[in-house]
Order: sequence, then structure tokens, then C-alpha cells
Amino acid sequence: MSQHFYHQNHTRVRPSSLFEDVSPLFYETLWKSQRKDTQCQAFVKRVIMSRLFKIIMISTVSTNAFFMVLWTDYKTRYNLFRLFEVSELIFVSIYSSEFCMKLYVDPINYWKDGYNLLDVIIIIIIFIPYSLRKIKGKHYPYLNIADGVQSLRILKLIPYSRGIRTLISAMGQTACTVASVLVLLFVLMYVFAVLGFCLFGVPESADLKNWGNLALAFFTLFSLATVDGWTDLQQQLDARNFTLSRSFTIIFILLASFVFLSMFVGVMIIHTEDSVKKFERELMLERHMTLMEEKHVILKWQQEEVSKLMQTQKNVDHKSSTELVEKFKKTLRHTDPMVLDDFGTSLPFIDVYLSTLDNQDATIYKLQELYYEIVHVLSLMLEDLPQRKQSQSLEKVEEK
Repeated sequence: MSQHFYHQNHTRVRPSSLFEDVSPLFYETLWKSQRKDTQCQAFVKRVIMSRLFKIIMISTVSTNAFFMVLWTDYKTRYNLFRLFEVSELIFVSIYSSEFCMKLYVDPINYWKDGYNLLDVIIIIIIFIPYSLRKIKGKHYPYLNIADGVQSLRILKLIPYSRGIRTLISAMGQTACTVASVLVLLFVLMYVFAVLGFCLFGVPESADLKNWGNLALAFFTLFSLATVDGWTDLQQQLDARNFTLSRSFTIIFILLASFVFLSMFVGVMIIHTEDSVKKFERELMLERHMTLMEEKHVILKWQQEEVSKLMQTQKNVDHKSSTELVEKFKKTLRHTDPMVLDDFGTSLPFIDVYLSTLDNQDATIYKLQELYYEIVHVLSLMLEDLPQRKQSQSLEKVEEK
């Protein structure tokens, strides 16, 4: 058996070469086996991205949260027990359908989005009480915890609110900076906790209730940092005649509350403003891309219509611009936009523009006729000029 095992290990190929050989085959197989339900996939994607679907999901989550508030009252839960059961089945069905639809649209990239993973976690949490009731029974002692965790369902509103997502991204960006501030605050509290234990917890008249050990000292310093009941703590120290107690309290409150907590709030505000500005830039870019796509579609359609009209004009007799406008009116509605090179306009403008071109052509034709008349008059004047010179010379000779 050992020889057989050694033979298997000896003939095994290196993992890197195995992956190098398999990965091209895998991608080639995946490329060949493309989905054949692209139309259905596109339809489901449009449904998910539609405004109506978002409104339905937001209404469902809000209604579920309202029912959970009613469920916390015992009398209401007893009187509306059947309603809560039916509504729970409806809510779970809607959440499961949403998960299946999103997974059907993009089964690979679905798991790369953090908000989709949040939905999966919430769905798992939803099914935990049902599993515990089936496995452990209705009297399982930790079943109340599983029921209380169901309040996390309201977190499903986060993917449908861009404002909340902006704040969450701001909190994610501030994680490193906030962690640094909290570490500094912990170091400060550690120093003052040891110092407070040595000053107020060791002597015979020590305040053992607040400074008896390091854990109690940390909790007391946390109360001082939040400025919650610090006067009562100071009165207890004054009652025991600790000389350095007031200096100790004032210095710690100045450092912890007015410096570190203000620094924490300032960091959050700065990153939140940056996230809001980034969100506004992305929103403007999204609107610009949408307008450009609409403009491109309209331009392409109008170019096709114009090319058809020009081809019809070439095949038939030459038509005037007014007839082209009449042809346009048969294919366009009065409110349809017309996209030209750098601006969009409507059908009345095209009518005025083409009529102006017609008038311009007529004016140029009249100017050409006037030019020909001027040239004709000038030629006649040039022809008469030698005869006048001869007549004038004859008159001079006769006078002599």
C-alpha cells in the first residue's frame, strides 16, 4: 500500500502546471457553453433594475419591519397570530424570489458584491428559527435569540438607498483612520487607568468601587471620557481628600473628550463630505452617459431616416426642401427631437431651416441674374465706347 501511495505521488504533476493546462480548457469550455436564454436573462435584469421592482422591495421590507413591531406586543401577537404566519410566508417568498432572480441574472458576479452577500446572510438568518424549531423543538432556550436577530431584515433597505450606501462607504474609508484614533485613545486610557489605580485605589481610604482594579479604572475613565456623571465621580474623590484628583480629572477630560473624540468626529465628517462629493460626481457622470446614449440612439435613427429620404430623392425627381419636410412629417411626431452635430432641436426648426435654404437658393439665383444683366450692360457700354471716340474725333476735325 505504501509503494502504491509512493507511486501515485511520484507520478503526480505539479499543481502549477496542472492549473496552467486546465485553465485554458476551462475558459474555452465556458466560452463555448454560453447561455442560450439571453433574452430571458435580459428581461429579468430589466425587471430587477426597474423602478417598480425597487418600490416593491422597499415597501415589502418596510411592511415587514412594521409587522415585527406589532409582533413584539403579546396581545397583538395572540390576536393576529394567523395574519403573522401568512405574512411571514409572503415576506420569505419575496426575499427568496429576489435572491433567485439576481442569482439567475449573473451567477458569477453576484457573489462579488458585498450588498448581495448581505442579502444572503439575511436569508440564512431568516431560515435559522425554522431550522431550530424543526431540530430542537419549540422550547429550545436559544430560540428567542434567533427570533430577535430577525430584526436584521431591515438592513435589506441598504442596497436600495444610495444615500445610506454613501455613508457606509464613508465609514469604510475611515476605518483605518478611526482605528488609529481609537488605539491612541486606548493608550491614553491605559496610562490614566494605571495612574488612577495607583493614586486612588491603593491607599487605605481608596475608592475601591471605581478604582479598585484596572477593569474598574477603565470603566470609570470611559465615563469620564463621555462626560457622563463625572461630577459624581469627582465628589466621591473629594470626599476622600485626594489632592491630585481634580487635576487628574480635568486633564483626562480635556485630552479624551475634547481632543480625541473631537478628532474622531472630525475624521468622520471629512470622509463623509468626500464620499458625498464622489457620489455627486458619479451621479452626474451617470446622467451624462444616459443622455449621450439617448442622443446616440436618436442620432442613429435620424441618420437612417435622412439617408432613406435622400435615396428616395435621388431615385425620383429632385424635390425641394419643403417636400422633404413634408416627408419628414409623415415619419416624425411633432414632439420628436432632432439631433444635429452639436445640438438637438425639433421639427419646426427643421422646417424653418430648410425654408431658409430655399429662400437662400432663390436669392442667389436672383443675384446671378442681376450679375448677368450688369455684365450685359457693361459689354454694351464697351461696344459703344469706340463709336463715341470716332464721333468725337470727327467733330474736332470739322471744327478745325
